Amino acid sequence: MTSMTTGNTSRADANRRRILDVALAELLRDPDASMDQIARAAGVVRRTVYGHFPNRDALIGTLVDGAVEAVAAAHASGREGAAGPAEAVARGTLAVWEVADRYRILVALAQRSVTVQGIRDRLTPVRESCAEVLRRGLAEGVFSSPLPAPALAYVHEQLLFALMEAVNDGLLPAEAAGHSAAVTALMAAGMPAGEAAELVAKVGA
Repeated sequence: MTSMTTGNTSRADANRRRILDVALAELLRDPDASMDQIARAAGVVRRTVYGHFPNRDALIGTLVDGAVEAVAAAHASGREGAAGPAEAVARGTLAVWEVADRYRILVALAQRSVTVQGIRDRLTPVRESCAEVLRRGLAEGVFSSPLPAPALAYVHEQLLFALMEAVNDGLLPAEAAGHSAAVTALMAAGMPAGEAAELVAKVGA
């Protein structure tokens, strides 16, 4: 009995992972993809999809959770070994953008189905980590801003969202957005434009 239960659980988990993978691909291809479309693309009946996710918003919310986990991991790994707060911001932003670029359409879609507050809540650990780096940079005089570090971290977060929208709307080439995001984040923290561009070019090489 235990073996049968374990087998059923493993199959259900595999189905759930497949549905999420296919749903992400379908939604990035067609932001209006329905649950029926996702079920067909995943090769399962609609009832199976609804068995894991009660509605489309729940499915998108789960995808957003996965995106946030990936962003948090990228932010942490990007900052490893950074020589000071400025380099940490540059490396962290570049690393985050590499992951976030994959989810650009999803973020825009999520803002329609998941509350903006919900997205903000999910990103709290990343924002707090960013605020700590900014706090250190402000204390060391590397950064200069009239804003306290926690508020400046919100500015950086919204900057990334705005650049995602700019790329989605065709206003900024996707291949240039990561570099632009890192330079703009450093400038928002009070770093001169020339120094910011030079640092990002160095760490991004």
